[in-house]
Amino acid sequence: MTITIVIIVITCIVSLLAFNNHNAIDNLSMWPMMIDSRKQYYRLLTCGFVHADYLHLIFNMFTLYFFGRAVERGFSPGFFLALYLSGIVMSSLPSYFKHRKTYGYRSIGASGGVSAVLFAAILLDPWVDIGLYGVIPIPGIVYAGLYIVFCIWAGRRSADNINHDAHLWGSVYGWAFALVVQPAVFKDFFVLLMHPHF
Repeated sequence: MTITIVIIVITCIVSLLAFNNHNAIDNLSMWPMMIDSRKQYYRLLTCGFVHADYLHLIFNMFTLYFFGRAVERGFSPGFFLALYLSGIVMSSLPSYFKHRKTYGYRSIGASGGVSAVLFAAILLDPWVDIGLYGVIPIPGIVYAGLYIVFCIWAGRRSADNINHDAHLWGSVYGWAFALVVQPAVFKDFFVLLMHPHF
């Protein structure tokens, strides 16, 4: 059993239990004011194990399943675990600082960690097919560019309940983590980039 599967199982169990328990969501969510006033720093990580609904959970775990395994194989299981867990924390920090004084602001979901894993997988194969909305296949490097632009645009609009900042900074962190931990991968990335395959 891979670490990816273990994380998916744990996340699904915690999320499913929390669906009918608002106290659990309150206790695990990334709630900046509670972090700030009560020093509950654990929330920067635990927020990644609860989700808003079934669709939110399924989308994140589906993406993690495919790209988590690729990162485990291409880097190592330890790299994947460190990347994923730290990705949740690091992608939560910008929202924490941005909303420290906003009482009602809370954020949940594994999207920041999943984005970090997805972008690390794109480093391993920039031409990997990624299904836009699960249907339209586009090369990973193209998807990465569109994803970053969309996250910036949607984050500025703030027209929905999605934490686009977590998506954006999780993605950036995925590449930054790889650069620091395994810088040689960037040389391979540019070589692969010059040899597209579809």
